[in-house]
Amino acid sequence: MEHKPVEKLRSVAEVHELSQGFLSRRERLERWAEVLERQPKRRLRSLGEIEFVPKDKRPELRSDESPITVAFEDPVLRAAGLKGDTLGDAMEFFELSEGASHRLLCSCMNGWSMEAGTTARKVHRIANPDHRLMLLTTAGLLTAAPAVFYLLS
Repeated sequence: MEHKPVEKLRSVAEVHELSQGFLSRRERLERWAEVLERQPKRRLRSLGEIEFVPKDKRPELRSDESPITVAFEDPVLRAAGLKGDTLGDAMEFFELSEGASHRLLCSCMNGWSMEAGTTARKVHRIANPDHRLMLLTTAGLLTAAPAVFYLLS
């Protein structure tokens, strides 16, 4: 795919620019998952041990052939405002927390490579969290807490 500046394209085509924010967070995440699902067996590279990179350097992290690279290859996500293929770009655009981005993209959680289809399922779960599971987990912890306190006392 060849990338050209918008100014150069205007000389040969009618260019319509879309304003940022035309997709909701959920729609952006679902689009990312959809793009990943197009080649479910594609091998992607994780970001190397995010937690050991100084906090101020983490936004600059990137890897060729990462899930973020796949997102940045998509013209719809770029038009919606995805600025690049760094961790910071993804966290800002997809509104990912540090924990979510770590679970999704770090080598310590995924190994040094991952399949696009597996990553797509994780992105779907971020876009559509199962609140019932969180509720059951919370209820289980609250139920078990008195027993733990009893055993420890």
